[in-house]
Amino acid sequence: MTDPVSFIHDLRWNDLPPEVQERTTLCLLDLCGVGLGGADLPAARIIAGHAQSQFGGTLRLPFHSGTAGAAGVALVAGCTIDALDGHDGHNLTKGHVGCGSLAGILGLAQHCGVTEGQEVLTALALGYELGTRLGASLHASVPDYHTSGAWVAIAAAGIGARMMGLDRDTTRHALGIAEYHGPRSQMMRCIDAPTMVKDGSGWGAMTGVSAAVLAQAGFTGAPALLIERDTDWSGLGRDWAAMEQYFKPYPVCRWAQAPIEGVLALRRAHGLTSRDVARITVETFHESIRLATRRPVAADAAQYSTSFPCAVAMVQGDIRPQDLTGAALSEPEVLRLSDTMQFVENAAANAAFPARRLARVTLELTNGTQHTSDWLQPRWDATAPPTKAELVDKYRTLASAAAPDGAKAIEAAVFALASGPFEPLLRLLCQSPSASTT
Repeated sequence: MTDPVSFIHDLRWNDLPPEVQERTTLCLLDLCGVGLGGADLPAARIIAGHAQSQFGGTLRLPFHSGTAGAAGVALVAGCTIDALDGHDGHNLTKGHVGCGSLAGILGLAQHCGVTEGQEVLTALALGYELGTRLGASLHASVPDYHTSGAWVAIAAAGIGARMMGLDRDTTRHALGIAEYHGPRSQMMRCIDAPTMVKDGSGWGAMTGVSAAVLAQAGFTGAPALLIERDTDWSGLGRDWAAMEQYFKPYPVCRWAQAPIEGVLALRRAHGLTSRDVARITVETFHESIRLATRRPVAADAAQYSTSFPCAVAMVQGDIRPQDLTGAALSEPEVLRLSDTMQFVENAAANAAFPARRLARVTLELTNGTQHTSDWLQPRWDATAPPTKAELVDKYRTLASAAAPDGAKAIEAAVFALASGPFEPLLRLLCQSPSASTT
């Protein structure tokens, strides 16, 4: 099938091979864990309050208390998942498909009265199919590097067209509205000066939901050039994009994760502690070096840094959400290593990006000895994905900390979706302990 508009409306759960069904379900579980883990961060709390005051409605806000309209729910869900930078992504899109797709679904499913869990999973699979191709196409067709919101808006509009049962012509208008108004925000500005604006996923989801609702009301916007002209759809329904996503073992930017692996590999191999290390040197690609905040003052900046999480990894032997916020940002030993870290831009690593994110790490010890790692990639890439057990363990680590009483029930509800209703999962996400703190 190569017609994306037909694919939007005709895709069925049973069209997905079993491995794609399982991967889509695991993606949903992973996104739920990251959303629960990010719900109490300042960016998520501010957005939740904003949506309640400015996007009035009666639909429930996942990960928070309160209500909003469908576009407001999408905005909040996307920004909440994005607040903790631990969600899945795709190398060639240089961004995150699942975050904005699920955010749109959480608003649209309530707006449209979707009750079947299988339809929610199918819509998420659709988001991966559309968003992955659209993101790669946009990067190839324009010179600026835009955030995920730019193209996930179109995917969310496609999900909306499906859930709302729009006809072909109205679907085209929904996609066109979303493309035209999608937030083509400047990713590298946020890399150079990290703030709460981040990857634009919430704003893209909000735009996509709004586009579908507007198209249904008669607002026009076709054509979407990325849909109708610029994107190769030849593998649609055959080459499943859900299988091409990477996952994050650490809640920081993907560009920092190969250097982190280098630090941890040397730490383990030589039985080192941070006190043994005088300086860390990282050879890597240009974009990773642009993550240059050495002393972050907020969680957003800590997640968009290479030096700070590498220092955390050397000190703690791991990176957890609590290592990237609050008092942890002032930990003297972490700051010592972050301040002295050296970076070397490497031509081969530049040439490999974005398909591969490479880094090599050297630890200079206090006794003058040096240890250098191999060239490494981030863990859990699509070519070497995590096991089901590893993703479930990641979910449990994040969710049990944020929602100790609800984590097991949410996990069970996710795995029951393919043969059961959507309402139990939605209710649990909206009743998590983190929701009561908003």
